[in-house]
Amino acid sequence: MAETTKLIYKYLRHDKKFPHVWCPGCGNGIVLGALIRAIDRSGYTQDEIVLVSGIGCAGRMPVYVDFNTLHTTHGRALTFATGVKLANPSLQVIVIMGDGDATAIGGNHFIHAARRNLNLTALIVNNNTYGMTGGQYSPTTPYGALATTALYGNIEQPFSIAELAVTAGAAFVGRSTVFHAILLDQLIETGIKKRGFAVIEAVSHCPTLYGRKNKLGGPVEMLKRQKETAVRVEKAQKMTPEELVGKITIGTLVDRDLPVYTRELRKIREAAKTRGKRE
Repeated sequence: MAETTKLIYKYLRHDKKFPHVWCPGCGNGIVLGALIRAIDRSGYTQDEIVLVSGIGCAGRMPVYVDFNTLHTTHGRALTFATGVKLANPSLQVIVIMGDGDATAIGGNHFIHAARRNLNLTALIVNNNTYGMTGGQYSPTTPYGALATTALYGNIEQPFSIAELAVTAGAAFVGRSTVFHAILLDQLIETGIKKRGFAVIEAVSHCPTLYGRKNKLGGPVEMLKRQKETAVRVEKAQKMTPEELVGKITIGTLVDRDLPVYTRELRKIREAAKTRGKRE
């Protein structure tokens, strides 16, 4: 308890920005706790950290923490973060997004940030809905689920954020649920320390607009469902596709070393300087 209190007073703008806007039982609080624990263990100072977010429930997270922060436009958090990283590569840039923010309007930016392998950490809070703007269905809303824009059930197939990141070329991809809070902050810490584009998907819950609409119970029931459906990567590898239906694979999906964009760009700059001097 004493250690938690220490972190609260060290990293949260507790005397300025609270009470927060999140609903009671929202998983964002668990994600925020995991994030500050991971940053604390990473060894970076507060001045070395930049937190960038877009619009949405998760997008409010940088407002509550005492780092360098940017609260940007919807779907464009990665573009702002790219600019910060290219301007000052020594900064550790962490991008907070929701599933709609990152993969709908921001989907193209997400794919190409992974492809470029920018040295950024993308923390994507996936609650299967647009929670802040009214409960519309998002790219991760399950087929058949109800939403304010799908009164008779969502007819679009969802896609997996983590698998998309792997395919697009991210150097590190991990996924956890907010029930597995210790795993979540371990994955975030690994992502922060990873050189290259790191993606951590935090499967969270929206008890208000998604949970009520789909009669999933309250926050406790939704957390229990995460516990029951989550399967560690190591176990999932031994399961059949039929056994994995309805399950959430958690853990490290990929961890690979790839050329980092800022380093490659530095090489081009040096080569151009050398050529310019010869000419």
